Amino acid sequence: MLSISLRRIVQAIPTLCFIATATFLLLRLAPGGPFDQEKALAPEVKAQVEAFYGLDQPLWQQYLHYLGNLLQGELGPSYKYAGWQVERIIGQSFPVSLELGCWAFLVALAIGLPIGIAAALKNGRILDQLLMPTSALGICLPPFVLGPVLLLIFSSACGWLNPLGWHSASDRILPALTMGTFYAAFIARLMRASLLEVLQQNYITSARAKGLNPARVIGLHAVRNALHPVLAYLGPTLAGLITGSFVIESIFFVPGLGQFFVQAAFNRDYTLVMGTVLFYAVLILCFNLLVDLIQIWLNPRSRDA
Repeated sequence: MLSISLRRIVQAIPTLCFIATATFLLLRLAPGGPFDQEKALAPEVKAQVEAFYGLDQPLWQQYLHYLGNLLQGELGPSYKYAGWQVERIIGQSFPVSLELGCWAFLVALAIGLPIGIAAALKNGRILDQLLMPTSALGICLPPFVLGPVLLLIFSSACGWLNPLGWHSASDRILPALTMGTFYAAFIARLMRASLLEVLQQNYITSARAKGLNPARVIGLHAVRNALHPVLAYLGPTLAGLITGSFVIESIFFVPGLGQFFVQAAFNRDYTLVMGTVLFYAVLILCFNLLVDLIQIWLNPRSRDA
């Protein structure tokens, strides 16, 4: 496990360097700047501000300075939130995004796994024909469409839940349900296909022929082995739920990192955008590594794959 982890970490270094370089160049080449406002600053004031942040230097010097700060673990100051370091903004806002992503992840599992298992066990029957089109509907409704629909039903029409904010436990329901439903549809279809394939294996037929309890055959042998493809998908799923909450946080006014990222993109806050992108890139790599280690633990033969 340790050697695999070290090898993956070494392999991730060029990827992170490429992401940092590409993000830096794309932001610098995009029109506009962090201090271009509707009410333009006086030329001498703008020059002083750009000199303070080092934006008056040649592009290659800015790039080397940025890489030097990264090697020291510093993401730099935000251009729009005066006196705030990017690390501080991420540290205060990311826990909200993490909590939202974890709730949505649990929703996706709680909906997707039972539907996939039930559809596989009732393959070709009425229940299967009802569940699979329903899951396809979840795929066709992206979160930015489903979110307003849920707001209209549960907040405006029924008045059961608050439409905005992140104050009480009930405020987690609609954002988590919006994000989790989309991924639950993929998990359900993947679990169904994997379980159908496992149920056709010889060892399942042998277990049934020996007279083992059907629930034991399904739960201990079939479902456990069918989870391997689902586990491979759960890493990108959890990463996508945590890093893909930008629109959801804007719809439900959740004070997470996604809100800051969206505002930073509009404001051309170079350091905040680059810091957030790198932070999410490291997060995704860590999630993928964790899922790979879990798969190896469940199936040691995959170590050599």
